[in-house]
Amino acid sequence: MILNIVGDKLQIEWEWYEQLWGANLEKTWEIPLSHIQAVTTEEPASSWTEIRAPGTFFPGIIKAGTYYSNRGKEFWYVTNDRDYLVLSLQEESFQKIILTLEQNEDWRSRIAETISELISANED
Repeated sequence: MILNIVGDKLQIEWEWYEQLWGANLEKTWEIPLSHIQAVTTEEPASSWTEIRAPGTFFPGIIKAGTYYSNRGKEFWYVTNDRDYLVLSLQEESFQKIILTLEQNEDWRSRIAETISELISANED
């Protein structure tokens, strides 16, 4: 996947195989930065009680797609057990988007800083 910040939106561009494993028909997602409540690199909660609909799960290899739990509707694209980027959302169909990527700390900082800059600009 390729992440970009374009204006006031976070753009996630999926590779074809990520779309397949994640049962995602859209090549590009755009999330307004104002809809991101929090961004962390902490390991997210996960349990066997989650309902996958639709998606893919091979333990220790991949967890991808839409998952429902007592936390709400979440989208996961995780291919290892580290380097998480967790986006907590409001006013979106998912409560969280959980990804793994090598530059997770850089992206957490970039997203948080851009959100802070947008908030400061709107206050002026």
